Amino acid sequence: MGDDDIPPNLTEQDQWGGWVMARLDDGWCAALDRQSMLCTIYARRPMICRDYQAGDSDCIGERRLHGLILNAVGIIG
Repeated sequence: MGDDDIPPNLTEQDQWGGWVMARLDDGWCAALDRQSMLCTIYARRPMICRDYQAGDSDCIGERRLHGLILNAVGIIG
């Protein structure tokens, strides 16, 4: 994660000794709010997350892949 300023409680060490975003039992990022499906540390999110801006075509594609469709009100699950 390089120089990213991520809260330590949201990171974990992977099998190769690198530090990555923690995942919860459901496989989703530990920083993701499950109700709103928005990042809880948006201003401090890692660079890899910054590559996928919320609402851009990559983001929408991933959400569709996982059955999460964005609409004007929020997420339809």
